[in-house]
Amino acid sequence: MRIVIGGTLVGAAALGTFAVVSASAGSSPSTAPRSEAAGKNLARSTHLSADAAGRAAQAVLDAAAKENQRVSVAVVDRNGNTIVTLRGDGAGPQAYEAAQKKAFTAVSWNAPTSDLVKRLENAPTLKDIPGTLFLGGGVPVDAKGAPIAGIGVAGAPSGDLDEKFARAGAAALGK
Repeated sequence: MRIVIGGTLVGAAALGTFAVVSASAGSSPSTAPRSEAAGKNLARSTHLSADAAGRAAQAVLDAAAKENQRVSVAVVDRNGNTIVTLRGDGAGPQAYEAAQKKAFTAVSWNAPTSDLVKRLENAPTLKDIPGTLFLGGGVPVDAKGAPIAGIGVAGAPSGDLDEKFARAGAAALGK
């Protein structure tokens, strides 16, 4: 019985080796087509870590709690993808989505959403861009002069308060 099992294992090992050798025989590194991008075709970008986004979001909720405000906060990356969203205790159901849209809007234009509201006077169709919300409460986060994230806050009685809390989140990133 041991001889059969041993022979079976040796046979399986040999078969496995053959399959590996034959599968890789036609694609050696020297014959496989390669394409290397030259340095000028590559770009580096800075991204906000999930840990940093979480700290910023928590700083927003803490700042709002000090003023007895119930808000939601969203932090998005440079491309507008959500990194973290926190719904504060007691925040209204509309605040969650509004916070995400404000964060997206702020990073898209690299400007606070309160400034962007003023642009609607000259370009009213800006508000028609999907996923945006032109209300105070969104701020961009920059690194070395380039936007890397957006923080959006919604749920306070005014956009000014929402933006104040969003700025507290951005300030927490500098610590």
